[in-house]
Amino acid sequence: MLVNNAGNFYAGFFEEISPEGFRAQIETNLFGPLNVTRAVLPVMRTQRSGLLVAMSSTAGIVGQEFVSAYAASKFAMEGWIEWLTPEIAPFGIRTMLVEPGFFRTDLLEDISTIWPEPSIDDYAERTRQTVAGWKGMSGKQSGDPAKLAKALVQLAGQAEPPLRWAAGADAVVTVEHKAKTMLAQVDAYRELSSNLAYDDRAAEVA
Repeated sequence: MLVNNAGNFYAGFFEEISPEGFRAQIETNLFGPLNVTRAVLPVMRTQRSGLLVAMSSTAGIVGQEFVSAYAASKFAMEGWIEWLTPEIAPFGIRTMLVEPGFFRTDLLEDISTIWPEPSIDDYAERTRQTVAGWKGMSGKQSGDPAKLAKALVQLAGQAEPPLRWAAGADAVVTVEHKAKTMLAQVDAYRELSSNLAYDDRAAEVA
């Protein structure tokens, strides 16, 4: 089993994150797991078994302000694992995307988070307020990492682990809200969306 759990957090509004910082976020949270997985897959293919656990985030499910770089890396991980799953399934290798909410880890501490300095007047006050708010959350998150680890071991031991697992009550609420919102948007434009194909019969009559 491989658990891709390494990561950090480049916080800030998109315009205040440098191109180098944005790229560094993608390098750590996406290309890091890509490189480790590329090294492990040949072993798993040889043994015709294995489980790839990818630690995503609710930030990979729904976007919010101040996390554009982090969310981009997690959305990318979600897509990568989704297309990787059918490629490696014939070799007996399974995947599981873990989508945690807020757990009491060091992600919001200075050791893991790169905080922005206000650099654009239009964002300055919101940046200061958001940094203070997020720092105030550190150490107060509702999720218990020990319980998360125990649950992961339980799921990994199943014959068929879930392809996606929303970890935490807040994660369940987030995923449910996103699913309902997407379905509502589909329904709102169902007729328009469903009438975009070529009208071959009209062409034949002409």
